[in-house]
Amino acid sequence: MLKSGQSGFSFIELMIGMVILGLLTAVALPSFQAWLYNSQIYNVAESISNGLQRARAEAVARNTNVEFVLSADTSWSVRVVNGGDVVDSRASGEGAKNVSVAQMPSNANNTVTFNNLGSLQSPNPSDGSEPFTAVNVDSTALSSAESRDLRITVNVSGVRLCDPNAPSGSPLEC
Repeated sequence: MLKSGQSGFSFIELMIGMVILGLLTAVALPSFQAWLYNSQIYNVAESISNGLQRARAEAVARNTNVEFVLSADTSWSVRVVNGGDVVDSRASGEGAKNVSVAQMPSNANNTVTFNNLGSLQSPNPSDGSEPFTAVNVDSTALSSAESRDLRITVNVSGVRLCDPNAPSGSPLEC
């Protein structure tokens, strides 16, 4: 005995499904964009932190001074002071479309030098200027309420990635 009936969806059912899908997309899109921009902040902060740690490790490994140079467009390079060999670099376009960096203090040089013991050289041996001690990484596309700002600190004890808005007592606190 065969059942007579329809198989598949009617046009009305298909249109109702499309409307529901459109509403869900409209609700989720702003959250997805905020997540995407915050991921870009994290990628840039992680990259700068890794570059600083690479410069420190190269200074120890090569037993000489090594510089980390940060540009305003989020690109950076690691180079040996004597000889100028570029050890590593990162272009600004790599995952940093809507991200800005600001070094602290703002009047500091954009170069950090590590000596053969991995310690921060202050002032910079090449020009006598003071190096930056922190880098703030922020989004240019998000409001301050949505943005998850990050900070990289550089001092004699090393390089640290932290959250300036983390609550007191948090391991991510700056």
